[in-house]
Amino acid sequence: MIDWLGWGYFGIFLLMVLENVIPPVPSEVIMSVAGIAAGQGKMDFTLLVLTGTLGCAVGNLFWWEIGRRYGYERLRPAIDRWGRWLTMDWEDVENFRRFFDRWGGLTVLVFRFMPIGRTVISIPAGLMHMPFWRFLAFTTIGSAIWNTILVGVGFWLGASFEKIDHWIAPVVTATLVALLLLYVWRVATWKPRAKR
Repeated sequence: MIDWLGWGYFGIFLLMVLENVIPPVPSEVIMSVAGIAAGQGKMDFTLLVLTGTLGCAVGNLFWWEIGRRYGYERLRPAIDRWGRWLTMDWEDVENFRRFFDRWGGLTVLVFRFMPIGRTVISIPAGLMHMPFWRFLAFTTIGSAIWNTILVGVGFWLGASFEKIDHWIAPVVTATLVALLLLYVWRVATWKPRAKR
C-alpha cells in the first residue's frame, strides 16, 4: 500500500486539500486506494468520505477566495487583450455572470465530478461573487457524492491499485484530450462578437 496511507485520516485530508489546490494530484487515486484500505478493514469507509470531503471543501475555498478578492470586473483588460486565446469577449463574461447568478450552484455541483474542472470552477464562483455558504454547500454535496463513489470503487475492488488505474486512467486521459481538442477548435473558430 502507498506510504501516505500511514498518515491516516490526516494524510487523506491533506492530500485532498492539495488535490484541489494543485489539480495534477488525482483524487481518483487518493480516495480509491483509501477505499481499498477500507475494504481490507484498515480504515473506516464513512470517516474516509468525511475526511476527503472536508479536504475538498478547504482546498476549493482557497481558489474561491482568490477569485472573490480579484472580482470579475477586473478581468476586462485581460479579456480585451487576450480575448482570442480565452475565446471570449466582455459580453460573454457578462452573459456568464448572469448564468452563474441563476445556475451557479448547480454548475459547481456538476463540476465536482470532472477532472480539473472541479478545481477550476471555484475560480469563476469566486469571481462572480457566489455567496460563501452557497458555494460551500454545493461544493460539499458534490464532493461527498464523488468521494463516496471513489471510496466505494476501491472498497469494491479491494485488491490493487493497478485495477483502479486500469479503469480510471484511460477515462481521465480521454477527458483531458477531449477538453484540449475542444479548446483548440474554439481558438481556431472564434471571432469577436463585433465581427460575427
